[in-house]
Amino acid sequence: MTHGSAASDDASIAGDSWLATAQILIVDDELGMRNFLVRTLAPRCARVEAVGDTVAAGRLIEASHFDLIILDNILGGRTGLAWLAELRCDGLFTDVILITAFADLETAIEAVRAGAADFVLKPFRTKQILNAVVRCLDRAALRRENFVLRRQLTVPARTQAVERIVGTSPQMAAVRDLVLRAAPTRSTVLITGESGTAKEITARALHEQSPFADRPFVPVNCGAIAADIIESELFGHVKGAFTSAASSREGLFFYAQGGTLFLDEIAELPLAMQAKLLRVIEDRKVRPVGSDREIPIDVRLIAATNADLPERVADGRFRADLFYRLDVVRIHLPPLRERVEDIEPFTRMFMDQLSLQLALPPLPISMSVLQRFEAYPWPGNARELRNRIERALILGTFDEPGSSAPAEPRTDDLADVEKRHILRVLAACDGNRAEAARRLGVSRKTLDRKCAEWNAEPSADL
Repeated sequence: MTHGSAASDDASIAGDSWLATAQILIVDDELGMRNFLVRTLAPRCARVEAVGDTVAAGRLIEASHFDLIILDNILGGRTGLAWLAELRCDGLFTDVILITAFADLETAIEAVRAGAADFVLKPFRTKQILNAVVRCLDRAALRRENFVLRRQLTVPARTQAVERIVGTSPQMAAVRDLVLRAAPTRSTVLITGESGTAKEITARALHEQSPFADRPFVPVNCGAIAADIIESELFGHVKGAFTSAASSREGLFFYAQGGTLFLDEIAELPLAMQAKLLRVIEDRKVRPVGSDREIPIDVRLIAATNADLPERVADGRFRADLFYRLDVVRIHLPPLRERVEDIEPFTRMFMDQLSLQLALPPLPISMSVLQRFEAYPWPGNARELRNRIERALILGTFDEPGSSAPAEPRTDDLADVEKRHILRVLAACDGNRAEAARRLGVSRKTLDRKCAEWNAEPSADL
């Protein structure tokens, strides 16, 4: 097949946006069919491998990631369907196109049950197999994108994340420069900084400025997933792996294939999970829960924390080897109180954004308002400032920072003073008890006990 005919065929194929970056494995024991598929796909795809049996295919699958497998059903001593069923039992979720010369209803039903994404009858024309490949790649991309969108609680602004790294201070100029330097690489990045300093926005900027910006960005809050299910959430599981595993399921690493996995609040990972994450970073493979097979991954990892990881390493609460693996490129986001010159651009940006969202006229930002804002320490950082602007728009006027809470009764009782102080810190941390405990210098267990005594909810408006 000539390159000219390839171009002609491509002109009649719609929606092949994922074809150029696809990595495809062909498994067929007929040399002529392998050569035909390689000639058809190689000029259009990033990588095409072709083998004649499932043993050789298994070695390739264990060594690297493939976006799609084209599998012949009759392979010498066994069927492609039997091998596909084994792959699914082992937790391999790569889409498979089954090709066969026998199109009886029973084979078609077995193909669906085994997990084939498409079914193509031999002999087929170039356009038929290309359309099947494009359908599978687009469907897989759409499935990942839908999964990511369902997990997001808020819709990010349409502007690029790098444009939302706001500030004229030298510190933020250095952050933007570091983002642009690190973005083109696949190196692991560790983002540090207090709550509300835009760690996720920085992670998104790294992804958006990378060569794989069209691939998924999957954010995960490690502190929000129960310890007993986080391994399954990250790595996936096979049917029957545990009591409630009624079917196999892909993990978040699978949905981030080719893109970025953002692990926020990485310090909250249990120690046992830290060891498994370290293994993934070193081997670039994940093992679904209940599977004996390790699946190669192609994922850029970004981690973030508001905790002091070296201190946690010293205390034995975070693995030193994992810390050093994560700390390849570190981006520290300074608190707002250390870059007062950034308060005005933040204030004006939030006023513009929120007035549009709330359909309310923007309030004039006077010099006296800016002076009050610049004198306030903003323990909740940019997130607290944004909330203050939203409150001002709704009320139609600015009040003093920190003055929205009801007046507290004056008392010298030590227990009351302690309670008010702890609840204020918890509110400043947006209910994040791990961060509040760190700021207070107490253990998380102590803080949980105090909150239980006072009937205090983490998200209470205090």
